[in-house]
Amino acid sequence: MMTQPNRRPSGMFGFSIVWFGQLVSMVGSGMTRFALTIWIWQETGEATALAVVGVFSFAPAIFLSPIAGAIVDRVSRKRVMIASDLAAGLSTVALLILYSGGHLEIWHLCAAGFFASAFESFQFPAYSAAITTMIDKKHYTRANAMLGMVGSASTIIAPALAGVLLSLLGISGIMGIDIVTFVFAIGTLLFVFIPNPTETAAGRASRGSLLSESVFGFRYIGSRPSLLGLLLIFFGINLTVTFAMILLAPMILARTANNTVILGTTLMMFGVGGVVGGLLIAAWGGFKRRIHGVLLGLILASLLGQVVIGVGQGVWMWGLGAFLMMFFLPLVNGSSQAIWQAKVPPDIQGKVFATRRLIAQVSAPVAMILAGRLADVVFEPAMASGGAFARLFRPLVGSGPGSGMALMFMFAGVLGAAVAVTGYLVPAIRRVEDLLPDHDASEPSTA
Repeated sequence: MMTQPNRRPSGMFGFSIVWFGQLVSMVGSGMTRFALTIWIWQETGEATALAVVGVFSFAPAIFLSPIAGAIVDRVSRKRVMIASDLAAGLSTVALLILYSGGHLEIWHLCAAGFFASAFESFQFPAYSAAITTMIDKKHYTRANAMLGMVGSASTIIAPALAGVLLSLLGISGIMGIDIVTFVFAIGTLLFVFIPNPTETAAGRASRGSLLSESVFGFRYIGSRPSLLGLLLIFFGINLTVTFAMILLAPMILARTANNTVILGTTLMMFGVGGVVGGLLIAAWGGFKRRIHGVLLGLILASLLGQVVIGVGQGVWMWGLGAFLMMFFLPLVNGSSQAIWQAKVPPDIQGKVFATRRLIAQVSAPVAMILAGRLADVVFEPAMASGGAFARLFRPLVGSGPGSGMALMFMFAGVLGAAVAVTGYLVPAIRRVEDLLPDHDASEPSTA
């Protein structure tokens, strides 16, 4: 009986099965997100409405992370991953029932997003920690690049499918497909074997009440300046990226008279860039010194991606900027994740990675709210004819509806590049791989 679980696929093969299940599920989720984004914009015509729904769908996953991380290290990570996917599927079921009955409202989307996001707080630490126990350390960057490709590939497929299926099946049909994809993803998790981590000295030291374990990650990261510095880089980057990306759909819809084909094409190019970049990293493995992959990738993604989207005034420039922005992100995320997975013992990665996510992404909900209000109240009026910014910035971003949001996109890209350059100027961040030993070289373990 004890050996039966080991007959299930594990290692890179098992990871690849889970990866494919997540790809299918993300395509379904991407179609639903695309369809509901169009519905919200048509119902309200405000960037603020999209931002509010975005906050409710994002913030719980961030603020509940420390508790989720403590639970992940206490229980089967496989079960946590299944529960997270199941909760996301149930939220879609609720929205489908409301929409089919003609009762769907914006606050329903906020409530469903909150519920799904609360369970999503378990997903990042569980999946990240599972990689460490399933595959060899030399494959970390490749595996993380593959996971990044899931979101990118879904961005290619989902808008195109949603654009076709919206006219054939409507929003309810798309959400029905989404529910089927969740079931498929859960099935792949049931099929594979995900080993539990070996206990380490750090793991034993982290034990305590749920409250004490929830704050363990803060103590662990705070005592390691290199990891804290690296984390603060992502805090700043997530602020600038979210500030811009929450405005992408309303900016393009405003500048194209609600042309959903152009929006879908631009979103698709994000996916193409991410897939091409992910394939490159999966084959290459990234820089030997992974910190270069993080910082150099962020600089290039900000300047060649966000700034180009901001100054673009048509689908070709938007598509180019989208491609370049996502082309470099697998290098960034794969390199960063590999550093953390190599430095942090696997049996405390749930707690540490959850805290890491909280600190890195806590700026994003603030950016969502600020971006929506600044777009509607400040930048769009200021870029209108006779506005305060119109004469100075019109040669860069053009004029008309959406130009204020384009200017915000450009500013965010410049600031993001400045944040990444700061990482090269701080020795604790630049030399993180030298200053901290790998966990398997410094942490004694027991069977």
